[in-house]
Amino acid sequence: MADIKEIHIGNLIKRKMKEQGRTNVWLAHQIPCSPNHIYKIYNSPSIKTDLLIRISQIIGYNFFEDFIQK
Repeated sequence: MADIKEIHIGNLIKRKMKEQGRTNVWLAHQIPCSPNHIYKIYNSPSIKTDLLIRISQIIGYNFFEDFIQK
């Protein structure tokens, strides 16, 4: 069985958004939620799976792969 890495998912989402040149307002509109909720996501070390799936689909990046060591 693969080990699970300790990853601060909020930091990772923030980094990927910056790499793509996307704004917090853009992501909030896509989810949809308030821009303040985006800041809460960025500060959170964990996230609900359904929200992570939604964000993965929105920005086109599979965050789940980052948790599995190969």
